[in-house]
Amino acid sequence: MENIHIKAIVPEKAISEHTILLPASKSISNRALILNALSKAPGRIYNLAECDDTDVLSAALTSHDETNFNIGAAGTAMRFLTAYLAGKPGDWTITGSERMKQRPIGILVDALNNIGAEISYLEKEGFPPLKIHGKKLLGGTVHLNGGVSSQFISALLMIAPTTQKGIELHLEGEIISRPYIEMTLQMMKAYGVDSQWEGKSIQIVSQEYKTTDYTVESDWSAASYWYEIAALSPSTINFTLPHLYEKSLQGDSMGRKIFEPLGVSTQFVQDGVRISKTKKAVEHFEYDFSGQPDIAQTLVVTCCSLGITFRFTGLQTLKIKETDRIEALKNECKKLGFILKEEGVGSLYWDGEQYRRDEHPQIATYKDHRMAMAFAPSTIRLGDITIEEPNVVSKSYPKFWDDLWSCQLFENL
Repeated sequence: MENIHIKAIVPEKAISEHTILLPASKSISNRALILNALSKAPGRIYNLAECDDTDVLSAALTSHDETNFNIGAAGTAMRFLTAYLAGKPGDWTITGSERMKQRPIGILVDALNNIGAEISYLEKEGFPPLKIHGKKLLGGTVHLNGGVSSQFISALLMIAPTTQKGIELHLEGEIISRPYIEMTLQMMKAYGVDSQWEGKSIQIVSQEYKTTDYTVESDWSAASYWYEIAALSPSTINFTLPHLYEKSLQGDSMGRKIFEPLGVSTQFVQDGVRISKTKKAVEHFEYDFSGQPDIAQTLVVTCCSLGITFRFTGLQTLKIKETDRIEALKNECKKLGFILKEEGVGSLYWDGEQYRRDEHPQIATYKDHRMAMAFAPSTIRLGDITIEEPNVVSKSYPKFWDDLWSCQLFENL
């Protein structure tokens, strides 16, 4: 798909209702695939996400004769497959895109090698591609900084019961992305594996996964873009988003509370939520995104578009995502006239300082799906914009553009 030039359409009257069928949760889908593969006999997974990240992981796990895997830009697949293949007898290699080769994985590799794995680097030390000699892992005690990507932690936890001794994981320092760790443990329990989490230590003894049928929730991360549209809308607007639940495994379900100060309310209805633009937003907003880093971009663009100054913390992991999301946000928001600043590690703020807006803003996406989706709604308040490489949304939300046109608030010029 060529670049998309987006223009907002101001409706003649309030939109009373519009229903959006969101994609299934990528985070839950990818964990379900690994847990299912680790079970004695695979069960069925219902409502599995249809997106690049999940597709590449599913293909790797169901391949019977493949020993060399290229997972492209799928970070979750890289982390989860590395741990999974380390414990699967055989010789494997795993690589990815050029950006993937720049994303560090040494912390996970060191932890796995310390419990009996045999993993080496084929190019740059500490980065993919990897050579893996898979075998039954010994297990034991692992020490990790709690501030690393939760995907490293989840990868270790999921293979823990398959090791000879199990794993006792000690997390040191501040634990970020805690909801994703809790998601992993809850899903493991659904597959029959018990764990103990006391303080900063998680213990999982050697045990067997049970055959389980599993249904995946819709994606709260994807819902954030519809909350953004509601927040930016100048008139009354209501969206119904099916298959989102109050008692969700997803940390991004907190998005419903995060958007309250921005004027959006959430009502849980039968099998989903109804969101509404209800009131005026606050003038300044502060939030710690340690538990919801994937929706930080959405909130940055929303606040800038509404003229709300902000200070956001807990953004440490944004620098090692699909792109350096901190730098990407600073670069692209400047094109729209906003000067964002960093303050220490994992902190980003806007104090109201503005810059001359580009006459025809072209938003670079850096091969990052969330850049495209976070910036697209800004046209409601900031005028026409162009989104470069719009196909990047296929990583998590392939039907995003179709859904955007269907609500009749935007048009592709």
